[in-house]
Amino acid sequence: MLVHATGPGHRTHPEDLLNGPVLSAGLHRVEKRLNSLSNSSRLPLINRAAGRITGAGGKRLRPALTLATALALGGRIDRRTVTAAACVELIHAGSLVHDDLMDNAAERRGVRTVNAELGNGGALVVGDFMVARAWLAALSSTSRAVAETLATTLVELAEGQFQETADLFDAGRTPADALESVRRKTASLFRTSCVVAHRDGQAMAEYGERFGTLFQILDDLLDLASTAELLGKSVGNDLRQGVYSFPLLTALERDCGDLRPFLGRRLTEDEITVVLARLRNSSMAGETIAHCRALAADALAALPGIADPEAAAFLRGLPSAYVDRAEASLAG
Repeated sequence: MLVHATGPGHRTHPEDLLNGPVLSAGLHRVEKRLNSLSNSSRLPLINRAAGRITGAGGKRLRPALTLATALALGGRIDRRTVTAAACVELIHAGSLVHDDLMDNAAERRGVRTVNAELGNGGALVVGDFMVARAWLAALSSTSRAVAETLATTLVELAEGQFQETADLFDAGRTPADALESVRRKTASLFRTSCVVAHRDGQAMAEYGERFGTLFQILDDLLDLASTAELLGKSVGNDLRQGVYSFPLLTALERDCGDLRPFLGRRLTEDEITVVLARLRNSSMAGETIAHCRALAADALAALPGIADPEAAAFLRGLPSAYVDRAEASLAG
């Protein structure tokens, strides 16, 4: 059994929580199913593009949540559960293709994006294929209820993305606006990862949403408060794109009100450097970490009783492990 130890020098890495034999074996099956779905088009070019995106790696957090939830609620990792987990990940991957297209990104995880390879039209179609293929697999190989849950989530994802796009460079955006976008754009799929796992998966919905929310907030924080050397990618991207995230907006309301003149317009690289330096010397990081620890506690409070030790270790350890890692990264 994996145990999440707390305290100085006893931080559990999120990836370590996936080392249990049942979850590891289940994720291997999900990987095979995901590869099969990504390569199921009659058009080889679509297969190559979709397969390259899903094969580029990733945390696989969403399918891991599906598998762990199934075990936690007294189920097992059967073919239906594996397909549901693969469908969630394929929808996530398809949404990333669309995100890269909207951001005009050239690379993701060191791999050229679909829009960089095939152009905007090609990326739009490949992303659509991945999302539609996931929904069709859910309808034919899991249950109507799972397919309906995924369809509802797709609506939320689209609404969250639209809301974020509509708010770009909006100096009047509030922390509540940012959280609502996070809930729809990111947390909804984490919630769904739990719900589709079992007929009683709704009992895990709040856990999934709370964890998904803190996951995105931490990612937004690192974009503002970490460094390119630590993250392995450029920082300040949200500022460049006009995305005013929850950590930034809460900092403006507390001790960084002097940064408001930088909102509402595109910034130069020199201005971005000034804003990031000011934020790093503020209370933003500490207050955001504290907010995420509260979300982690809320997520754990939402968990039902779990008899399976491997699922219990994963689900109970995951939220704090992510907060710990973000805090350690900022301290480094």
